[in-house]
Amino acid sequence: MPADTDTGNPAPLGLVGFGLTTVLLSLVNANLLPGAGEAVVIPLAFAFGGTMQIIAGIMEYREGNTFGTVAFSSYGAFWWWFGLLLIFGNNGWVSLDGAGTTIGVALILWGLFTTYMWIGTFRLNWALWSVFLLLAVTFYLLGFGDLLGATGLAVAGGYLGILTGLDAMYVSFAEVTNWCFDGEVLPLGGVPYAGGGQRAEPAD
Repeated sequence: MPADTDTGNPAPLGLVGFGLTTVLLSLVNANLLPGAGEAVVIPLAFAFGGTMQIIAGIMEYREGNTFGTVAFSSYGAFWWWFGLLLIFGNNGWVSLDGAGTTIGVALILWGLFTTYMWIGTFRLNWALWSVFLLLAVTFYLLGFGDLLGATGLAVAGGYLGILTGLDAMYVSFAEVTNWCFDGEVLPLGGVPYAGGGQRAEPAD
């Protein structure tokens, strides 16, 4: 067991909150679970995917980790947006008739956000690099699927989302396990781009 420190690493909490929720929703998007299963995803999106990531983002702020703060807080807010969108739409509080195009654009914008966050992972590690790359492509597939009315793209986004979520859960698993054993038991990979600048070591 590693020596006690004043604070722990909040990243594994944020990663598993994101990853587990993403896998469950993506199983629905890939038509591997029935569409009615979205009702199960909604409370999970609020409680785990949303709230836990926002908490992790706040904790990353206290650690001085700008990347973690922006990533976890933003994707936590995404899950709240997703849950509220479904609740408001299903309860008739807002009309989603004809909103498919706008939802598609929103998902594409999340893809753009994820793309610029992915650039930052070139200074972190290969594991996080792969998570953000897969997530960006997932958002683009889902977004263009809604925008163009192309069901095949949305289903492909569902399958890729499963892989994305599992990848994030692996990174969480690796970081927790490596901390518990005080060494690299499960690899995360080195820094994709280690040259230039002041930051020479990968972030947690």
